[in-house]
Amino acid sequence: MQTEICYCFNSAILANRFLNELKHWSVADVKAKLFNSSESVKVSYEFDGKGFDYTCSELDDLARKYDGEEV
Repeated sequence: MQTEICYCFNSAILANRFLNELKHWSVADVKAKLFNSSESVKVSYEFDGKGFDYTCSELDDLARKYDGEEV
């Protein structure tokens, strides 16, 4: 199942830092791009739908590191 999550940040700089960290992220294979504005990032990845989605949890933690939140 293809999963998409959008995160909003307080500034374009923080959004880009989050985006750049995802380019070298070792947790999961994700695709990320700026979305709607320079302060938003859309992340997509494949989830098998079984059990707990650890990728989503790790993404939320990483976004919080840059003062971002899921929208």
